Amino acid sequence: MDSTSPEPATGPATGTEENRTVIALVDDDRNILTTVSIALQAEGFATRVYSDGEAALSALLSNPPDLAIFDIKMPKMDGMELLRRLREKSPLPVIFLTSKDDETDEEAGFEMGADDYIAKPFSLRLLLARIRAILRRSGEDRHPLLLSEQFDDTPGEALERGRLYMDPARHHVTWDGQAVSLTVTEFLLLEALAARPGVIKSRNQLMDAAYPDDVFVDDRTVDSHIKRMRRKFRSVDPTFSAIETLYGAGYSFNEG
Repeated sequence: MDSTSPEPATGPATGTEENRTVIALVDDDRNILTTVSIALQAEGFATRVYSDGEAALSALLSNPPDLAIFDIKMPKMDGMELLRRLREKSPLPVIFLTSKDDETDEEAGFEMGADDYIAKPFSLRLLLARIRAILRRSGEDRHPLLLSEQFDDTPGEALERGRLYMDPARHHVTWDGQAVSLTVTEFLLLEALAARPGVIKSRNQLMDAAYPDDVFVDDRTVDSHIKRMRRKFRSVDPTFSAIETLYGAGYSFNEG
């Protein structure tokens, strides 16, 4: 299916995507697929669309886009299951859409590795802002207008703090030599903490580090990311305690 078509697909697009940022849309609502796809194409993005999670999974793994947008409530395979199975093999940036403004859904999505979450109904302007913020953080944006803007996308130098090693150029993290798979948002939060061990970073400071484009994020979003990140490190080291909570103040990184 050509990447410029807004019709639902059962596989990856076949149209040219060279030098374009590719967004995959997964939703059983044809109106959402059509509206969002047309809006993204108007902004210069290429799109691939899928009407259910089952059809999308193999395509997302075999020919990954730059970012994916999932509905949560879908037949065959819902967005939660799609994300769970995707995260077993891929750190692909993912935004969740849902018609249910439910904190339980939001928390579960972040726990499983979603990069952002938007409740329906939503404005296309807000969605575009979230997409651009995540793509900039992941270094995957080839959108010509954004590439012409002045911002520093040069990866920083590798960082070592005790048993932690971070390589921004490769988006690679290890703890005691064991790889830890982090999403883009988790990586930036950890980098902000580890850059100055022992220094308390407030939630607002951490939000600024991970969401630099003035996109609104509430406190519990940062808490969810930190909770999930700790769990990932504890999967390779059950004694991991380097990310400390200072109640009422924020978080800090202890390299000891």
